Amino acid sequence: MLGMSKSIFRRLLYSFLATVLLGLGISGILISMSAREYFYDAKKEELLRMAKNVNAAILERPRVDKKLLDILAEKDQTYDTRIWLFNQEGKIVATSMKDEVFTGKSVAVSIADNVLQGKNAVTELQIEGLDDPMLSVSIPWGEGEKVYGGIILHAPIEGIERTIAQMRETILWATLFGVLLSTAMVSYLSWSISRPLRTIERTATEIGRGNYAERVQVNTSDEINDLAQTINTMAEKLEKVEQERHHLEQVRNDFLANVSHELRTPLTAIQGFLEALQDGLVEEEEARQKYYAVMYSETMQVNRLVDDLMDLMKLENNEVTLAKFPVDVSDLLNKIAFSFHPEAEEKGISLEVDVQGELPKIYADRDRVAQILKNLVKNALKFTEEGEIRLSAVAEEQWVRIQVTDTGVGISSDDLHRIWERFFKVDRGRSKKNKGTGLGLAIVKELVELHDGKCSVHSVPGEGSTFTVWLPNVAVYRQAT
Repeated sequence: MLGMSKSIFRRLLYSFLATVLLGLGISGILISMSAREYFYDAKKEELLRMAKNVNAAILERPRVDKKLLDILAEKDQTYDTRIWLFNQEGKIVATSMKDEVFTGKSVAVSIADNVLQGKNAVTELQIEGLDDPMLSVSIPWGEGEKVYGGIILHAPIEGIERTIAQMRETILWATLFGVLLSTAMVSYLSWSISRPLRTIERTATEIGRGNYAERVQVNTSDEINDLAQTINTMAEKLEKVEQERHHLEQVRNDFLANVSHELRTPLTAIQGFLEALQDGLVEEEEARQKYYAVMYSETMQVNRLVDDLMDLMKLENNEVTLAKFPVDVSDLLNKIAFSFHPEAEEKGISLEVDVQGELPKIYADRDRVAQILKNLVKNALKFTEEGEIRLSAVAEEQWVRIQVTDTGVGISSDDLHRIWERFFKVDRGRSKKNKGTGLGLAIVKELVELHDGKCSVHSVPGEGSTFTVWLPNVAVYRQAT
């Protein structure tokens, strides 16, 4: 992460420095060039204006005399500019300063020719004996056809160059300040970016170690915050997946433990009885028949367990196909009650059917609905010692509500939400007396949901339980199709 922070800092620094240096550098060059050109043009125009004033002052003096020299000296003092006069041969005949060493020397032929033809000339001269270059302008001396020669004004351009140098120095200091400011800004930006990224990295590392409860906490409102929220969302999903995995693992372990427990009990009994019979410990025929009956009962228990497991696996894997037809609920309830009537009589329990009015038919698989009701009645008979079991049905909006009510031991509120789980038994202490696989209600729930129905239970310990199943009637199916 430190390497990434350095990399971010380096990239931002290079980007800012390149922007500052290129921007200020190019701007400085363009500004200095434009300023130099502007100052030169301004100085040139000023010198031309001065030269015209000098020409106006000596226009009537074609010859060099003391009065003309005095005028030149006066203009020199006024304008602070050197003034030369040259004749038609291009030789310097007068200057604004006394004892000028350039008197008698010739000016450049090109300048003399242009001026004698009535044109102005501007040039930058390096005069012998002077270190600084001079800006020079030349105009005709005279007017119209009367041109006596030329007037040259020249002034040092040291001030212009000094001004340009100061501008360049100012730009250089501005560039240096920009570099320092850029470094400070880059340091802050790098810190503001790398700090939440380090937080994200630490959180991602914890998530990678399996700590899915870890969350990223950043106080930004930019793309880094979006990244943090994405990681948090991913962590939440991973946490849910991990919880689901643990749940499935627990379910698998419980399933194996329950299957082992349910199989061990009957198999242990069968094994014990077989060993007793094999060793000849049971000599009387009546006792042997009792042993055979118990072994047969335990074998049937194992067979029921296997059948229920196969049914439940098929339901959970969506391998069960329903053969749906209109089913008369009243007729089905009466047949279920008739089939369980002998067992209820044997326990002294009243088994009643209560159907109010004419019921609409349900669109369902008759055999599977019968399986639902049989499981509920078996469950009621198992936990009811006396009283009655009532099977009722009533039309309720788009449903037919079927209820199986008993006056049995009831279910505690702690166990009520778990009764639909596989192998869950409300009272383990009664499991020897009331044998069962613990899969009946789980199968009921799966079958009801497969019919697009719903189920619930209400129970009061010591008073009894009511299991309610809602199944859609035929009219609902017809509207849907």
